[in-house]
Amino acid sequence: METKTLHIVNGDSLAEQMQELNLPGEIVIWRELLCEGPTRKEINSEFFKARKKFLLKAYNISSENYEKRFISEIKRLKSLKNYDNVVLWFEFDLFCHINMLAAISFLKDKHGEIPISLVCSKKLQGEKELQPLSQLNLKELENHYKNSIQLNVEDIEVAVLIWELYCGDNPLKLKPQIKVNTNFEYLSSCIRAHVERFPNSITGINSLERNVLRLIENYDIKNENHLLGYALQYQGYYGYSDTQMKRLIEKLSIFFEKTENRIVLTEQGNLVLAGKKNFYRDLKNEEYFGGAEMYDFLYESESHRLLKL
Repeated sequence: METKTLHIVNGDSLAEQMQELNLPGEIVIWRELLCEGPTRKEINSEFFKARKKFLLKAYNISSENYEKRFISEIKRLKSLKNYDNVVLWFEFDLFCHINMLAAISFLKDKHGEIPISLVCSKKLQGEKELQPLSQLNLKELENHYKNSIQLNVEDIEVAVLIWELYCGDNPLKLKPQIKVNTNFEYLSSCIRAHVERFPNSITGINSLERNVLRLIENYDIKNENHLLGYALQYQGYYGYSDTQMKRLIEKLSIFFEKTENRIVLTEQGNLVLAGKKNFYRDLKNEEYFGGAEMYDFLYESESHRLLKL
């Protein structure tokens, strides 16, 4: 009897490549950016309501577009039954890992103990560097599929727990999960990256914001598009899209200015990078990461601890 496989993929470009591989099974595309904005543990009407409100305000994504792009796929995922296994296709970064955790929690809730395996970006034997799945050629992509990771019961339990903690209002509870051993090769790095997204206790900017300002300090940046390219290339484990990074750069506009032929740091930019002034009050907003307000917590870089205000 033929095995029925369900593939959950992280985006349209990867889905198109997979269709060229002619892999057996149904494909569902997970089009969300759950690493930003409010989330709820249960993916239901309240979850959709919170996401619609955030995405409209932050990215001008209409309710109709969200219904078409994401909710329709969730409805498909709810209705699909009698699958023998699920294959997740997600990248190594925070953006994808938060989406992946949500997908696993949803699967556990709706489909019980179904076997789940993971195809994730990683450097395989004979490959020179780590590349996103969507940038691999078909042979490389097939190689990753053949080397997919079978997730065990403990992996699933950890994923469900971390999603629940991410959706909770106390990210301090996430910190111990960094040391938990699982088959998710990059999960610890992603949790660490998430923790460092809270404002630094000395400067008021977070790790990703500081990295963008360092790029201005260290490189000959001609304009904001040039800065965007560098910020996307050198963001480490965050995996932010161009629209997310544009929004972050706009938030940091008090720290840099445009001269005739390059972008330079303002006095405030130099002060914040030198750790001589705290800009927490200047930047404070009502932004959420999952269930926690960004500015309700501070990251202490020396001890690598989160502090609740």
